This record gives sequence, C-alpha cells and structure tokens, in this order.
Amino acid sequence: MGNFFDLKNKVAIITGSSRGIGKGIALRYSELGAKIIVSSRKIDACEQVVKEIVDSGGTASAYECNISNKDACEGLIKFAKEKYGKLDVLVCNAASNPYYGKLAEIPDESFDKIMNNNVKSNLWLCKSAIPYLKDNQNGSSIIIISSIAGLQGVKNLGAYSISKTADIGLIRSLAVELGKYKINVNGLCPGIIKTDFAKALWENPEILKDVESYAPLQRIGTTDEVAGAAILLASKPGAFITGQVITMDGGITIAGRG
Repeated sequence: MGNFFDLKNKVAIITGSSRGIGKGIALRYSELGAKIIVSSRKIDACEQVVKEIVDSGGTASAYECNISNKDACEGLIKFAKEKYGKLDVLVCNAASNPYYGKLAEIPDESFDKIMNNNVKSNLWLCKSAIPYLKDNQNGSSIIIISSIAGLQGVKNLGAYSISKTADIGLIRSLAVELGKYKINVNGLCPGIIKTDFAKALWENPEILKDVESYAPLQRIGTTDEVAGAAILLASKPGAFITGQVITMDGGITIAGRG
C-alpha cells in the first residue's frame, strides 16, 4: 500500500522556510519525497536548510525572496517551474509583525507593511502559481499559514490579527474559485509554537507557565506538529478538504483565552 501520505516527486515552494514553521514543513515534506524550494530573505540561511535536506538524501534548491516585493514573489514561482518543470504545492508561510501596541496608535507605514507582507504577498504568490497548479491532473495544493490571532481579537497585536483574519478570507475565496481546477486551498492557524518568531512568549517563564495553565493540553506546540497538518493538506488523505483552516493551539481558543 505504501505511504498514504506520500509526496514523492511533488514540487513544493515554502516561503519563510529558512527557520521555524517553514523549515519544519520543508524538512518533513522532503522526507516524504517532495522536491523543495527553500525561500526567505536570507539566502545563506536557505542554503543551510538545502544542505540539510540534500545531506539527508532529499532534493532542494534555495531562492532568495523578500515577500514585500511583487517581482521577487513572481520570480520565486517562475524559478520552481524552470528548475523542476512544475509546481504542486505552495505553502505561504512567511509573515512579519513590526508593530506591538494599540491599533489607535499604529503608524500607517507599520499597518501597511503588515498587510502587504501577510496578505497581499500571499495573493501575489497564489496568482503567480495558479497557471502552473492548474496543469496538474492529479490536483494541487495551496496552504496559507494564518494564526489563532486571526480567529479572535488580540491585545497589542491588532494589526497582525487583522492580517491573519484576512488570510482566512483569502483561503475561502480562493478555494471557491479554484476548486474546478482541482486546486485545494486550506490554511493552518497555529497557536504558540516553539519558534524564534514566538520566542518572547515561550522564553518568558511567567508567560509560558500562564499559557500552560489554561491550555487544555498544558503545553505549547512544535514545528513538527504544524508540519504534520501541512502534510495532510498536501497529500492524498487531504484531497477532499478545501476552504478550511485547522486550528493547532493545544485547545487555547476553545478554552476561551488566546
């Protein structure tokens, strides 16, 4: 029967994959046979991940991409097609949050940067990828990494929350538009995951203890756990799932806190 979650010979782009959740997805996809485009702003960091994949017997290439630049996003998609001849999976993971504070006080440039990097860039990537994803008779997948911040209001992270809510709308709208082309569009809403992005939260003993006290599973998540859901959505078992977001937060949102 083989591996039900096999990704053999699929070509996957993962933005923001030089570290954290993106890297975790890249490594696990590679283990299941996918050819990976590792992408972030820092090409040296991308090449380190590529080396890790290749040294483990996988296939990967690095591409420097600043998601705030439309030409760079379009170039990333074209690179995958030119390098491997096709594109099967697009994971929009890269995001930023340059502002912590009240929405009433956020500078326009900070708000614009958050919306551009977290929402508009995902649309750019998807628009560029759609012509190639349509070519796959066996179906293709788009996965957008949102956040539990997109499911609720968050103090001092209002703009980030708005951007992640918008991503959920993007997921659902694209799913409706692209279903006829056998392109599944889904998202993941992680809670606190042990990454550099959330380091300020889990490295603080008081915050960590507080989170663990009200999360039903009494812990924070790992990049491998997020990667597991990303594998589902890119493989055969997830072929009938579209327009959905999977919340991965140890139960924080159902417990009424986030």
